[in-house]
Amino acid sequence: MSALARYFKSLGKTVSGYDKTETVLTRALVGEGIQVHYVDDVSLADKNADLIVYTPAIPKDHAELNFFLKNYDNVLKRSDVLGLITQNSYNICVAGTHGKTTTSAMVAHMLRDSGKGCNAFLGGIASNYQSNFWSSSTNIAVVEADEYDRSFLKLSPDVAVITAMDADHLDIYGTKAEFENGFIAFTGRIKPNGLLVYNKKLSRAIDFDVENSMSYSVSDTSADCMVQNLEIRNGSYHFDVMVKDEKIIGFELNMGGVHNVENALAAFVAARQTGVKDDLLKSGLASFKGVKRRFEYIYRDRSNIYIDDYAHHPEELKALIHGAKGLFPDKALTLVFQPHLYSRTRDFADGFAEALDMADDVILLPIYPARELPIEGVSAETIARRMKRIKPEIIEKNKIVETLSARKPALLVTAGAGNIDTLVEPIKKMLEQHDA
Repeated sequence: MSALARYFKSLGKTVSGYDKTETVLTRALVGEGIQVHYVDDVSLADKNADLIVYTPAIPKDHAELNFFLKNYDNVLKRSDVLGLITQNSYNICVAGTHGKTTTSAMVAHMLRDSGKGCNAFLGGIASNYQSNFWSSSTNIAVVEADEYDRSFLKLSPDVAVITAMDADHLDIYGTKAEFENGFIAFTGRIKPNGLLVYNKKLSRAIDFDVENSMSYSVSDTSADCMVQNLEIRNGSYHFDVMVKDEKIIGFELNMGGVHNVENALAAFVAARQTGVKDDLLKSGLASFKGVKRRFEYIYRDRSNIYIDDYAHHPEELKALIHGAKGLFPDKALTLVFQPHLYSRTRDFADGFAEALDMADDVILLPIYPARELPIEGVSAETIARRMKRIKPEIIEKNKIVETLSARKPALLVTAGAGNIDTLVEPIKKMLEQHDA
């Protein structure tokens, strides 16, 4: 939503909006001249707006949204607007249960850094530019393709990327099979002579509705594109890439997690379709600083490492913990996790428990409800009861900094898609004070 707000602002439009809570991002939008209010009050909404854009994550009983739906004709979902904006551009659309934000940001950065340029609509803040949107005179759009509410079926990719298809959003899709069917339908949106770039591990790749495709993998040697000679040097990944029978040497990635090496491989293959030379793409990847809240280093010195991540699905947590432990094998990992949504906690409680048991110490926050009302019998304790190796503590958000100050963890990771990000700066300040 904020990327679209910035898009219309860049066209000289007056933009305003509502959000549930004030965040770093909404404060940034206000600083850019976009008015934001935080109370669901029809009197605060702009009645002169030419277009009203909403996300389906807004609750059905939202007063402002219902006012516009009742009284205005020009009310569109975010996905419809994004589809209209990219109707006549060359589109690289990145989908996946996880990895899509980082991968799309990598593609967009490599194209911008190379001088080729692109219009970027991302789901996270690219650290190189402190934004999730930028424009270009080049008629190429890099779009994060969101599966929630089947939004990605409004897009028309020239190049589509699918990073993962682990079941999620079962409140929308109902079943794992139907969730996967959404991605299969997404591949049917690829333009004639377009290309699908997909993770080799996807179990239903045989069902994809495409003529041209390339698989990729960080480990499977049967993939069309794969990583070779992967090693860690000074906290960075160095590797070579095989694209079918062609070997390209000398890649560098300066962000944590082997899963991000795999994302980098997908991004390189996708960006390459625009005709940019390999050396320029490699240079862009080496200068990529990551995405806010995607394996983001918040604090780092000799004794303390603090990483923050958006992980809110069991598979994302597994990749996050595996990546952190792989980079810092001699440090005990303390994970603070805020479950996101009652329905997701209910549907994936076993998976969350299995993932969290990979850490050395776990603190759970109460569930962040977002758009949902409580579900009877579902809480953070639902996950805690299923954990076998670790007995986690469930602590209120306002007690977290105090708790961590007493524990002094050597390797700390905070994770979740709710409002746990508001703890990042207080935790960072606490760590700085300890080292002062």
